[in-house]
Amino acid sequence: MSFPRIEKTPDDPQQLPPARRRRARRLLLPFSADEREAFLDHIAQQTSPSFDFFLFSILAGLTLALGLWVDAPALLVLGALLAPTMSPLMGVALGAISGSIRFFTRSLVGFTLGSTLVLLTGILMGSLTKLVSLPSLVQVYFHTQLAWHHFLVLAIGSALTTVSIVRTKRRTAIASVALAYELYTPIAAAGFGLTSGIAHLWPDGLVVFAIHLAFTVIISVITLVVLGFRPLTLFGYTLGGVVTLLSIILLIGFSGAGAAVTGQVALPTLTPTMTPLPTAIPTLTPTSTATLVPTATSTATIPPSITPTLSQTPLPTATPIYAHVNAPEEYGGAILRDGPSFSNTYLDTISNGTLIEILSVKPTEGDKVLWHQVRLPDGREGWMIQSALLAATPVPNW
Repeated sequence: MSFPRIEKTPDDPQQLPPARRRRARRLLLPFSADEREAFLDHIAQQTSPSFDFFLFSILAGLTLALGLWVDAPALLVLGALLAPTMSPLMGVALGAISGSIRFFTRSLVGFTLGSTLVLLTGILMGSLTKLVSLPSLVQVYFHTQLAWHHFLVLAIGSALTTVSIVRTKRRTAIASVALAYELYTPIAAAGFGLTSGIAHLWPDGLVVFAIHLAFTVIISVITLVVLGFRPLTLFGYTLGGVVTLLSIILLIGFSGAGAAVTGQVALPTLTPTMTPLPTAIPTLTPTSTATLVPTATSTATIPPSITPTLSQTPLPTATPIYAHVNAPEEYGGAILRDGPSFSNTYLDTISNGTLIEILSVKPTEGDKVLWHQVRLPDGREGWMIQSALLAATPVPNW
């Protein structure tokens, strides 16, 4: 007598013990190869750029360029909100670590096209500035320089975007706003400077964009590794390592000199000056001369007279001109440079309310804005834009 064979079926996830269900939810990839392939296909659909990605990139680029033109931080935030989800960047990191060259290339090309559209909108808006006079620009220079707080925002935004896409398997727009703000604003500033003629926006903004992009990919790859994602093949290790290495080299190569941190990337070239050599000064050689011996003669004696005493009359001195630093509150102060141009070296940021002395009676025009030579309370001298100063001493035509 033989008994029927009982086939063992896989456990139903809903009937598993609570501990096993928690472990299964913590796993990033399924066990079988078919399930892993289906998982990657689903993520690829979520991170692939679509028509909406390119359309909203254009809208975001126009808004960001307009915000840079009128120097309005609120429009920059609006441009970041209008930007599409930066999911193709997560696709670049996921394609690199999974070894899928097709997935990696499609995501990278899609994001590059979207960034190029933002660059073109900046070029278009910059060409319009020749028809309308520019205000005193400050925001555009803040986004073409490297700073630690930019990298902090990129790290948090990249990690949260990667976790949300991989864990929930859907796009999230909240964390992606930070990435759009830090990536699209510098490249829009680069295009704006290319056609507006303002110095040191091109290629400074493009360099900052490349560094931010490399840093974002590195953080995304690290986040995937922390979540438990491991390359499935040797090619995955190779491609992921190459992408990470190139990103690190790009990050160090562009920021190693530190020019974008303290000043501008395109620093002016130093012009050597000729120092004249000391010339020999001829010396007089004493010669013997005949000495005349005076003879006594009778002279008339003049009675002494009172010599008038000369008194020194003080000359009138110019009244010193003072002003208070009065930059917009969101900036916190005005930038002090060593010359009347945005291309000159950054010296310091002076807090609002500081009383300074104006050395130049008439302002000097540089980069389409007016500058004054000033002296700080500690004795340092430099140049500030006139729009960031509030005259404390009455000055005509201020």
